[in-house]
Amino acid sequence: MAMLNPPQEVEISMNNNFNDDTDKTVKFTMTEKESEMKQRLTVIYDALRQKGYNPVNQIVGYILSEDPTYITTYNNARSLIRYIDRDELLQVLVDSYLNR
Repeated sequence: MAMLNPPQEVEISMNNNFNDDTDKTVKFTMTEKESEMKQRLTVIYDALRQKGYNPVNQIVGYILSEDPTYITTYNNARSLIRYIDRDELLQVLVDSYLNR
């Protein structure tokens, strides 16, 4: 298994001014390195594949439910998935899907 950096604090900045300006959009920014998330997700994907699971289905099940039992314990994958914030993962996936 590749050596991964220890989890780092994630700083999420949201403008939550709940005053009378209901027409304003809340801004969400992410500062954790996407490459670290990708590295962890790749290890998780490979572990699921090696154990005979459909990795995409299992990861989607985890994202939707936040139930870690969708992820195998093989190769420490279940522990690794807990270091990936689902909201940040979804943001990266949407950005990637839209080719941003």
